[in-house]
Amino acid sequence: QVQLVESGGGLVQAGGSLRLSCAASGRIFSGNNMGWYRQAPGKQREWVATIPSGGSGNYADSVKGRFTISRTNANTVHLQMNSLKPEDTAVYYCNTVIFSQNYWGQGTQVTVSS
Repeated sequence: QVQLVESGGGLVQAGGSLRLSCAASGRIFSGNNMGWYRQAPGKQREWVATIPSGGSGNYADSVKGRFTISRTNANTVHLQMNSLKPEDTAVYYCNTVIFSQNYWGQGTQVTVSS
């Protein structure tokens, strides 16, 4: 079993920054990718960024140049969000896939006011 716990969400004004963190426990392997998704009210969950173990991040076009994904180790991933926009408002979820099984955190709310 795998557990993911996000932290770091909150309320920020447009142009501000937030840093999200995700701590994983359980059957985590060093080679697995970790990523972030988000879901705004009334919209489908969308992919934000992914980072492989020991590699560089990949980003959705909507956040490229503003967000940075990083890993402290195999179990911890961060999302540094700069130049936030009101359209970034969403619940942000940490994700990993192990043996074709998707695992999700409980989500953390990010609200960007204009």
